[in-house]
Amino acid sequence: MTTASDPAYPAHWEADVVLRDGGTARIRPISPEDAGRLVSFYELVSDESKYYRFFAPYPRLSAKDVHRFTHHDYVDRVGLAATVGGEFIATVRYDRINALGRPASAPADEAEVAFLVQDAHQGRGVASTLLEHIAAVARERGIRRFAAEVLPANNKMIKVFTDAGYQQKRSFEDGSVHLTLDLEPTAESLAVQRAREYRAEAKSVRRLLAPGSVAVIGAGRAPGGVGRAVLRNLLEAGFTGRLYAVNRALTGERREIDGVPAFSSVGAIGEPVDLAVLAVPAERVPDAVADCGEHGVQGLVVLAADYAESGPAGRERQRALVRQARSYGMRLIGPNAFGIINTAPGVRLNASLAPQAPPAGRIGLFTQSGAIGIALLSGLYRRGASPSTFISSGNRADLSGNDFLQYWHEDPDTDVVLLYLESIGNPRKFTRLARRTAAAKPVVVVKGARHSGTTPPGHAVPVSRVPDATVSALLRQAGVILVGTVTELVDAGLLLAGQPLPAGPRVAILGNSESLGLLTYDACLTEGLRPLRPLDLTTAATPADFRAALTAALADDACDAVVVTAIPWVGENGVLESGDGQVLADALRDAAATAPAKPVAVVHVEIGGLAEALAAAARTVTRTPSGAHPAPPGTASAASAPEERGSGGGVSGVSSASSASNAPVGVRPGQDPGRGAATPPGAEPGRTPPAPREAARIPAYPAAERAVRALAEAVRYARWRREAADPGKVGEYDDIDEAGTAALIERLLGADPDPRGTTLADADARELLARYGIAVRPALPAPDAARAVEAARRLGYPVALKTTAPHLRHRPDLGGVRLDLADERQLARAYAELTATLGKPQELAPVVQAMVPRGVDTVVRAAIDSAVGAVLSFGLAGAASELLGDTSHRLIPATDRDAAELIRTIRTAPLLFGWRGSAPVDTAALEELLLRVSRLVDDHPEVVAIGLEPVIVAQRGLAVLGASVRLAPAPPRTDLGPRRLPSY
Repeated sequence: MTTASDPAYPAHWEADVVLRDGGTARIRPISPEDAGRLVSFYELVSDESKYYRFFAPYPRLSAKDVHRFTHHDYVDRVGLAATVGGEFIATVRYDRINALGRPASAPADEAEVAFLVQDAHQGRGVASTLLEHIAAVARERGIRRFAAEVLPANNKMIKVFTDAGYQQKRSFEDGSVHLTLDLEPTAESLAVQRAREYRAEAKSVRRLLAPGSVAVIGAGRAPGGVGRAVLRNLLEAGFTGRLYAVNRALTGERREIDGVPAFSSVGAIGEPVDLAVLAVPAERVPDAVADCGEHGVQGLVVLAADYAESGPAGRERQRALVRQARSYGMRLIGPNAFGIINTAPGVRLNASLAPQAPPAGRIGLFTQSGAIGIALLSGLYRRGASPSTFISSGNRADLSGNDFLQYWHEDPDTDVVLLYLESIGNPRKFTRLARRTAAAKPVVVVKGARHSGTTPPGHAVPVSRVPDATVSALLRQAGVILVGTVTELVDAGLLLAGQPLPAGPRVAILGNSESLGLLTYDACLTEGLRPLRPLDLTTAATPADFRAALTAALADDACDAVVVTAIPWVGENGVLESGDGQVLADALRDAAATAPAKPVAVVHVEIGGLAEALAAAARTVTRTPSGAHPAPPGTASAASAPEERGSGGGVSGVSSASSASNAPVGVRPGQDPGRGAATPPGAEPGRTPPAPREAARIPAYPAAERAVRALAEAVRYARWRREAADPGKVGEYDDIDEAGTAALIERLLGADPDPRGTTLADADARELLARYGIAVRPALPAPDAARAVEAARRLGYPVALKTTAPHLRHRPDLGGVRLDLADERQLARAYAELTATLGKPQELAPVVQAMVPRGVDTVVRAAIDSAVGAVLSFGLAGAASELLGDTSHRLIPATDRDAAELIRTIRTAPLLFGWRGSAPVDTAALEELLLRVSRLVDDHPEVVAIGLEPVIVAQRGLAVLGASVRLAPAPPRTDLGPRRLPSY
C-alpha cells in the first residue's frame, strides 16, 4: 500500500495555491488513506456534475471505484486532490493509454485526464489550477499529451481546456467533444498562467486591505494592551465596515468593548468575518486560527512575536502557522507584524499599532520592519504626503512584497510604490513582477541587510549565491528605482507621487542665491544630468519674481525639469522682509499650474549666521491650518523623522523641514497632497511641449543634493519607461547548431551525470562553444622549452607564453605572461625566465598561444542561480575592475538592447570608445558575442556556467583567448512550473 508516509509517495507534488477569488487551497496526491474523504466529497457533488464526469447517472461510488480512485502507482496512474480544511473540493486523475486508448505503460506518452469539482467551489479556478499541476506531473513522468472526452453541454470544462494556452486539437466523436492537448509549455500557456497568478494574488491582497468586516481577537476587557490599541485605532480611523471584538474570557450574553460588539469566539459572532487581527500571544495563536478557519475568515494579521526570529523552535512554530492558515484557505500577514492601513475613503482601515491613521494619499508603502514603517509614515506625513495603503509584514511568512506588487499594479488609488525590503524570497519572480508594475507606475526600493551576508531573523527564505550587487543590477534592469537609504526612499517617492516624469535630463535652475544655484548645478553634473546655467534672481527677489521666472523656465523647450532654490532674506532690523512661506508657495504653485507639465522641486537651505533669525521668523509667519494633525501618524511626537535635519530656521516661501508643518510647497499639513494633478505621475511625457496642468504638490528638500538625486532617479526611470516600450530582440544567427549542441551536451554529461556539475576539458569547451559561433583560440601545452618551440611552429609567430596555474591564471600583473615573442630565441629566453622566476614547469603548466591584434581585455560570464535565474555579466579584465566591482549584469535571454547597455553601463566603458585619443574598439562584435553566449545558456539550461577570459576586443573583431564551461543536469525552472505559493 502506498501512503503519504511511504517513500513512493511524491511529496514534492504537494503545493499551496491561490485560487481565482483570492482564497487558497492545497493540492496533493491522492493516497489510499483518502478513501473516506473521497466518499464524503462525492456525496456533496450534484447529480449533474456526476453525469458530466461519468456520462451517465452515477449517484454513489462503489467500493471498487473508491479503491481505483485512491490507489495509484504515481507513474501511469495519478490522482491529485485540491483540499480546503483537510477536505476534498476537487479531484483530477490521469491514466496512461496507448494509441488504441487502452491502459499502457511507458514508452506510451499519452494519458486520459478527467476532473470533478464540487459545485460549491466551481467558478473559483480550481480546475484550471489542477490542470497546471497534473500537466507538470505528467511531463515529469514522460507523458506529452492529454486526451479528454467532454459532453458538449459541459461548457465549463471545455473552457478549462481551451483557455489553458496549450496547443490542442478538437473533434466531435460519438456524441462527445474529444480534446487532445500537447503538454509542452508554450508562450501562450505561460502567459495564461501568469495572468491568472496576477489576478488571484491581487485578489487575495484586496480581500485583506478592503474587508467588509474585521474582528480583533484578544481585545482585553480592561483598557490597555495590544488588542485594545488596535480596536481603538480601527474606531478612530472611522472603519466603514462591521467591527467586532473577540475575547475568550467573555461568557454569557453579548457584551461590548469600547462600544464594539464583543464575543467569546469568532463562531459566536454569527456573521461573516473577512479579516481577523490576532493580538494574542504566540501560544494562543493556533486556537485562534482554527476558530477563524472553521468560520470562514478570509485573512489574518498576526501581531504576535516569538516565531522564526526567536530561533529554530520559533521557525517551526512559524511554518506550522502558515500551514494551518493555508489549510483553511486563508492568507496571512505576519507574524510579528505591525499591521495594515488603507486610507481609501470607502474603507478607512487602520488595523495596525499606529495610533493615528494618516489622511488619504497616493503612495503604496510596504515594509518588513515595524520601526522603519513608523519612520516612513512619520517622514511622509511631515512632508505633506500620505500612503494609499501601508503594510508592515514582519516575518512575511506568507504574503510578501510580491503579492502587494500585484495589487498595486491594478490599484487606481496608488501612483507610486515604496518598499523597504530586508530579504527577497524569490528574486526571479520579484524581478518579473517589478518590471510589470514599473511599466505602469514607479517602484522605489531600499534594501536593508545588503552586506550582512545573512538573512534577517524571522525571514525563512532561500539563500541566493548571487552577490547583492548583481541582484541590484537586475532590479534596475527591471525598472526598479533602487535607493540606498530610507531618506532617499521618501525623497524619491515625494517627487514621483506629486510631479510628472521628465522628458529628458535638461534641468533649469533658478533662485535667489547664486551660491545655492551653483551647488545645485554641481549636484546635477554629479548625477549625470544636463543643467542649464543657473538664473540668479538675487536676494531681493519677491514671490512675484519667482512666479515669473518659474513660468518662463517651464515654458522653455530647452529644459525638461526645474529646480527652484530659495534662501531667506533678512533685513538690517532682523525682520523677514520677503513675505511669508505661504505667499511664495502660492506663487510657485500658480506658476506650475499654468505652465506646461514638467517636474518642479524646491531646495531650501539655511545659511550660516541666520539660524536664530530664521527660527524666530518661522515661528512668526508659519501658518498652521485648522485641519492639521498635532503629531505625525505612528508617533507620539515629532522626533523620529527619517530624513536629515537642517540646523534650524525657516525659508522664505517654504516651511522648514524640521517643522511639524513642513508640507511641500502648495500643500498644507492635513490636506490630501496627491489629488488634483491633471497629469498623473506615471504618465509618459512626450518630446512635444506638455499641456498645462492643475496645481500639484511640489516637493521641498533641505539640501540641493537630495533634490537633485530624486530628480535624477525620475529622469532615469522615465528613460527606462521609454526604452521598455521597445525591449529589443534576442539574437538570431544562422550558424547556431542547437540540435548538435544538445547531442554534444548529452554525451558530455553521460548517463549518470554528477548533480554537482562537471567542468569541461578545454577541447570539449571549445567544441561546445564553436557550435554557437564562438571561436576560442587554441592554447598548446608547453611542459618544456622544446615543446614550447614546437607549439609555436604549429601556431606561427609571434606567440604568447603564459602560465595556467590556478594561482597565476588571468593574473598578468604577477608576471606570468610574455607577449610578442617573434622567434624561437625570444621564446626560449622567455621560457627560461618564466620558470626561473615563478617555479617549475609542472607547477606553472605553461601554454603557447598565437598573438592576436591588440585591444581592450574584457571578461564575459554567464551563470545560473536557482533563485535569480540565468545572468549574463560583462566587465573589463584586470585587478582594477575586480577591485571596484565594475561589472554589469542582465537577465538571460538578453536582447540587443541589453547587450548594448551591458558594455556601456560599466564605469570603465570609456576605454572601449576611444578614451584619451585611443582608437575605439569593435563594440558591435562584442555585443554579438554577448548575444551568442546568452542564446547558448538560454537554449541549453544544462550549461550552468560560462567564463570567457580574456576576450581581446580590437578595432576590428575580437579574440576569445580562454574559456571555461560547466555542465550540470538542468536545474528546475520554478517560473515555468505550475503556480504555487512558496514554502520555506
